[in-house]
Amino acid sequence: MLQEQLIAKCKQNNRMAQMQLYNQYCNGMYIVACRFLKHEAEAEDAVQEAFIKAFSRLHQFEAEVTFGAWLKRIVINTCIDALKAKKHQLLQLDEGHLKVVDTEIDDKWLVNDDITVQDVKHAIEDLPDKYRFVVMLYLIEGYDHQEIASILNISEVTSRTQLSRGKKKLQNSLKLKTHGTGY
Repeated sequence: MLQEQLIAKCKQNNRMAQMQLYNQYCNGMYIVACRFLKHEAEAEDAVQEAFIKAFSRLHQFEAEVTFGAWLKRIVINTCIDALKAKKHQLLQLDEGHLKVVDTEIDDKWLVNDDITVQDVKHAIEDLPDKYRFVVMLYLIEGYDHQEIASILNISEVTSRTQLSRGKKKLQNSLKLKTHGTGY
C-alpha cells in the first residue's frame, strides 16, 4: 500500500492502517526519543504520546514534508515537553548579552581517529541542556536554526550562539578524552 493511501485510511480512523503506520515508524522514532531522554521507559512513553498526538492531528498533515519528518518533529517536541515537565527547564539566555556568531565552517572541527562514535555520543550527553538540545537538533537531526528556534522557543541568534558554544564544549571534551583525562 502506498504511503498516501495508508495515511488516507488512518485519517478515516482505520485501526489496521494506523497499526501499520505505527509499525513502520515506531523504531526510528524511538531512536530519536532516546537521543533526548536518557531512560528507555521515558523514550517509549514519549513515542507513544507522540503517535497519539500525530493520529489525533493527522487531519493537519498536508504532505508539505514527508510523514516521517512531520512525525519526527512531534516526537522531538514531545521529548522536550517531557524534559520541561521534569523541571529540566531549558536555560534562557539574556538575549541582550548575545552576539551574532560567525557561522563560517570550522576547519578545525576534526577529531582524532581514536575517538569513537560512542565517545561523541557520551560527550554530547554531558553537554548542558541549553547546548545539548541545539547541538543534537542541528548536527544529528539536521534542523536549521530557524526550525530549532521554533522548536525550542528561542531566537535564531540564540540557536547559533548555543550551537557555537556547544560545539566548542564538545571539542574540548573530546580533546580531553584524547589526552586520557576524559570519560
